[in-house]
Amino acid sequence: MLTISNITVRLGGKVILDQASASIVLKSHVGLIGRNGAGKSTLMKVIAGEQEADDGHFGTPKGARIGYVAQESPGGPDSPFDRVLAADLERAALLDEEANTQDSHRIGEIHERLNAIEAHAAPARASRILAGLGFNEAAQHQPLDSFSGGWRMRVALAELLFSGPELLLLDEPSNHLDLEAALWLESFLKNYRGTLLVISHERDLLNNVVDHILHLEGGKVTLYSGGYDSFERQRRERLDQVESMRVKQDRQRAHLQSFVDRWRYKAHSARQAQSRIKALARMEPIAAAVEDSSLSFDFPNPPELRPPLIVLDGAAVGYGADDPVLKGLNLRFDPDDRVAFLGRNGNGKTTLARLLSGRLETMAGQMSASGKLRVGYFAQHQVEELYPDDTPLHHMTRLMPDAKPGAVRAQLGRFGFSGEKAMLAVRHLSGGERARLALALITRDAPHMLILDEPTNHLDVDAREALVQALNDYSGAVVIISHDRHLLELTADRLVLIADGKANDFAGSLDDYRDFVLGRSGSNDNASAGERNRPKRSRKDERRLAAEARERTRTLRKAVEKAEKEVNRLNKQRKDIDSALFDPKNYAGPQTNLNVTDLMKKRAAIDAALGKAEAAWLEANEAVEAASSDAA
Repeated sequence: MLTISNITVRLGGKVILDQASASIVLKSHVGLIGRNGAGKSTLMKVIAGEQEADDGHFGTPKGARIGYVAQESPGGPDSPFDRVLAADLERAALLDEEANTQDSHRIGEIHERLNAIEAHAAPARASRILAGLGFNEAAQHQPLDSFSGGWRMRVALAELLFSGPELLLLDEPSNHLDLEAALWLESFLKNYRGTLLVISHERDLLNNVVDHILHLEGGKVTLYSGGYDSFERQRRERLDQVESMRVKQDRQRAHLQSFVDRWRYKAHSARQAQSRIKALARMEPIAAAVEDSSLSFDFPNPPELRPPLIVLDGAAVGYGADDPVLKGLNLRFDPDDRVAFLGRNGNGKTTLARLLSGRLETMAGQMSASGKLRVGYFAQHQVEELYPDDTPLHHMTRLMPDAKPGAVRAQLGRFGFSGEKAMLAVRHLSGGERARLALALITRDAPHMLILDEPTNHLDVDAREALVQALNDYSGAVVIISHDRHLLELTADRLVLIADGKANDFAGSLDDYRDFVLGRSGSNDNASAGERNRPKRSRKDERRLAAEARERTRTLRKAVEKAEKEVNRLNKQRKDIDSALFDPKNYAGPQTNLNVTDLMKKRAAIDAALGKAEAAWLEANEAVEAASSDAA
């Protein structure tokens, strides 16, 4: 059991964490969530031992290794591959000892331990992790100093994943990743065998990877079972209950106050009035369940333009005179388009976005655009380039010099900067508020097309939902580059894959693209040339072969079904135990009938059985796939 016990942290005299307490079952996958500035990173640093708490403590099983990514990105002449291999400290120490000892008995012990930790497979595992995070074979062996800060942070993440600590702490691990690497990371974390605590605003990751949500609000933490959607439902029910209690309490207070006001000065009832005055004083007020009204996005709708907005005809674009990043571009963008650019970082997504926004010119071919077209372009550097001592009002006034003060304030109000908020210096704004200000600035003239390059990096889950709603209400064209699959699924209806110097429409959904990225893509327009050129079979042949394949795999499919039922049964048992362990009702009163030790032993046994059942399920599935592949 991991225990967060009454942790209190004050920063600059302000209480960030206020006696936060929770208990986390070992091998749970927990999402730590909360509004920006709530104290999530502070709590994680306390757990990692990077920051001292003013009060309280964090308890872990003795000897448990805690893994946490340092803020500094690694550098130097070492390659990413060498750095990741060195992250397995036990393996590195054993190999070093083996090379320097003459004791044959000790060498035998070293070899035995190296076999036990599967040291022989370490290089392949390190390479797979780096490949998943976007490093091809050549990049894995280049010096770290040749990479940008974002890529070096990927190496730091790879080191941590490779080391496999018992408690893995991740703070916004997707922020330096593209969609492809984020999909791989999600798949990796889903199968992580240790305890995971991850700060994330990625709804898909929180739904697919974690089995508990630790919600931080007002300095307190509350643990919920299930993923993010389950948390939202439970929290909504809890807020409704709190609001009901508050209304009931307000009625009770009004009733008591009415009695006091009427009888406190009457001799025969003064003592009764005094008792009610004391009851009022002891009655702790219940806070109203109020959402943050300043969390808003409202993109102004543009006047209509005839399609197309932009047409690329054999266009090439890049930064060097003879070295285009993309070429042979044949794309069209219409006023009602909702487009997501897909592809790994470095393939040219931002380059194409800069071409469409007019920040780059074509090197060959043509780009035709409507003469009245206005484009709003958002990129991360714009958030960093805001003047820290200027207010949102100063920024907007500077860009709208001919507008009336009311119009300037109206544009700021669309994005939550009303009243005193418009007069705060930028240095006092959170990262999410700065992102909102940058979006307010680029949409001041109601652009016909919005191009958003990673707009969610500074936004929490609630702000991302507000952005989704605003984009769906916006009547202009939208082009998005993002690693947030939830955002793309709800806003984009056209996918453009940028790879190998080309940009082409991707025929399929985001789920198809996920399978494509993770190596499970089926036959589609994006399949290999060999797959596309395979001779076609008649429908009769297809039906005959399918029937034969079903007959051959009948026994295997029964094994899959049996293993799947066992996995579901064990998961249900584990969920029931977790519900009992985390239900506050079972701990009410001076004594409890709950035998925590027995439940923990049962959960450990279920975990072991679940591991075997999942392995059996995977083996059976692989056998079915192999049989089906042979039939094809």
